[in-house]
Amino acid sequence: MRTILLASFAAMIMTTAVAQNKGPIISWEEASYNFGDIKESDGPVTHKFEFTNKGNEPLVVTYVKPSCGCTSSDYTKEPVMPGAKGFVSATYNPDGRPGPFSKSVTVTTNCTPEVTTIRFSGKVIEKEKSLADLHPRKIGDLNFEVNHISLLKVKNTEVRTDSTSIANLTDKPLQISFTNVPKHIQIKAVPETLQPNQKGKVVVVYDATQRSDWGFVMDKVIVAINGDNNNNKNLLSVSATIEEDFTKYTAEQLANAPKLVFEETSFNFGTVTEGEKVNHTFKFRNDGKQDLVIRKITTSCGCTVVDKKTDVIKPGESSAFDITFNSAGKSNRQNKSITVICNDPQNAQQILHIVGDVKKK
Repeated sequence: MRTILLASFAAMIMTTAVAQNKGPIISWEEASYNFGDIKESDGPVTHKFEFTNKGNEPLVVTYVKPSCGCTSSDYTKEPVMPGAKGFVSATYNPDGRPGPFSKSVTVTTNCTPEVTTIRFSGKVIEKEKSLADLHPRKIGDLNFEVNHISLLKVKNTEVRTDSTSIANLTDKPLQISFTNVPKHIQIKAVPETLQPNQKGKVVVVYDATQRSDWGFVMDKVIVAINGDNNNNKNLLSVSATIEEDFTKYTAEQLANAPKLVFEETSFNFGTVTEGEKVNHTFKFRNDGKQDLVIRKITTSCGCTVVDKKTDVIKPGESSAFDITFNSAGKSNRQNKSITVICNDPQNAQQILHIVGDVKKK
C-alpha cells in the first residue's frame, strides 16, 4: 500500500512539473543594465538583453516598445525554440541629454504573462561645447548666444546693465557697430573688432527713466558688421517690462494711495459665429484716497481693441472702457487678455479676460 502511495505522489509531482513548463517561458539573463558613465561625444550606446525559452513551445516576441524617442530597439524576429536563446537590444542616444538617465523597454511575447519590462540606466558626461554650439544665433556674419536681450522686470527709476556673448566664426576680422539706438539704450561690442575665432560680448545699458512707457516694451537696434547692416535687416532685440517703483513709499503713502477695483475681471461671450464682433464694457472705480492714473492698457492680440474713456479717476469716482473682440479668422475656444497698468501700489497690473467659443460659418 505504501509503495502505491509513493508512486502516485511521484506521478503527481511529474504532472505538475509538466504543467508548469507547458507553453513558452521567457527567462532573462538580466532584466536591468547600467551603462555607467558614457560620453555624449561618443554617440549612441547599445546593450543586448538575452533570454532563454525555458518552456516547451516556441517563444515569439510580438512587440517591443521603448519608453521614449531617445531609445531604439532590435529583437529576435524568428520564433525561439525551447531551450534556445533570443535577444532584445536597447540603443540610447545621449546627444543633447547630459546627466543621469533611466529608461525602460516593454517587451510583449506569447508567454504568460505577455508583457515584461527590461530597464537600463547610466549617466551622460556632457561634451565640451564649441564656439558654434555656444553661439547658435547668426546676425550677418556674427554669431550670438541669443539675438534677444531680455531685461525682464525693470523699475521705472532703474538703470540696468546686461550683456550677451558673441563670437567671430569667420576667417576675417569683424568690426561691430550699432545704429537705430534709442536714447534710453547704450550699446557696444567689447571688443569692437573681433578677430577670427575670438569671443566677445555685447553690453547693453538700459535707462528706464528715459523710457516713457510701461509694461512690456521692445526695441530693435541694427547691427552693422564691417559697415554692412544688410539693408537694416541685422536686428538685435532688447526688451523689458517696466514697472512703477513703489519700494520707497511710506506706510502713510500706501494708505493714501489710489485703489483700482473692477466690477468683474472676466467676461464670457458664449458662442459666436466667425466674423461676428463682441462688445463689452469693463467697469471700475477708485476706492483710494488719491487720483487713479491709468498708465496703459494693452491686449494679447490685435483682434481685441480697447476704447479708453479717461486716464485719471478721482477718489470715489467710477469709469469704464469698452472692448471689441473681432472673431474673424478665429475658431474654437478663445481666451484673450487685457492688461491694465495703473498707479495703484497694491494692484499696479490687473489682467482681465474675455473668453468664449467661435464656430465656423
